[in-house]
Amino acid sequence: MRHSVESLPNEERQRCEVWTRVMGYHRPVSQFNRGKQSEHCERRHFSEQAATP
Repeated sequence: MRHSVESLPNEERQRCEVWTRVMGYHRPVSQFNRGKQSEHCERRHFSEQAATP
């Protein structure tokens, strides 16, 4: 039985692990210290357009 996100009971939910690249290797954000987790929350994501000749 499929549920919509709004109606999914808490006991059927699964925690999503967020990973990020730090100093050349990938690591789960949940293993960061408080300072690094705070920094991660403040990061801004952007996309660059390809340079045109």
